[in-house]
Amino acid sequence: GCAMIGQTMINVKSGARTRVSTFLAGVFLLILVVALGEVVALIPMAALVAVMIMVAVSTFDWHSVQPSVLRRMPKSETTVMVSTVAVTVGTHNLAYGVGVGVLVAMVLFAHRVAHLVEVSSVLDPDGTSKVYRVSGQLFFASSNDLVFSFDYANDPQHVVIDLSAAHIWDASTVASLDAITTKYAARGIEVTVTGMNHDSSTRHQRLAGHLAGGH
Repeated sequence: GCAMIGQTMINVKSGARTRVSTFLAGVFLLILVVALGEVVALIPMAALVAVMIMVAVSTFDWHSVQPSVLRRMPKSETTVMVSTVAVTVGTHNLAYGVGVGVLVAMVLFAHRVAHLVEVSSVLDPDGTSKVYRVSGQLFFASSNDLVFSFDYANDPQHVVIDLSAAHIWDASTVASLDAITTKYAARGIEVTVTGMNHDSSTRHQRLAGHLAGGH
């Protein structure tokens, strides 16, 4: 942690701007550990603690914990920061803190993105077909609600699902699309899925019809 964060921050704050500075800092640290390890071991621990405290004070962004800043920050980011600090202090291990922070950030991000999916529909004037336009990122957290966004009982004989403004990220979404087409097929309604980009189309063609959730 000291080599990655503390030394890098102090290096930058000292005026470093190129990759050469990073290389020289790494070489100097390597010399201290390998060649001068016995000499470094003679340094009193209290002196090293004082150095680390000064590094922590110098690298910490004190502006980020001001009450006025915390009130404006999204609650998800504050939660990630607090969980990372709490785990690091509780375990005395920066790696654990970073790991927990990354996991919390992933969960909160997935929860936030899952609610950005929108489904709008347009009925043709002749009433023979209906177009559903899906926009957003479709993955396991958002595709579950996709199944409940269609009016299976009252839709006409032809339904078009336009995914030109959406992206399919995982097998859960393909299974949801299979479930949608199965529900419509049970009512004798034809479904056409259009507008998929290359990545989504490839994933859909590979998995469609082979997932138990679609039957």
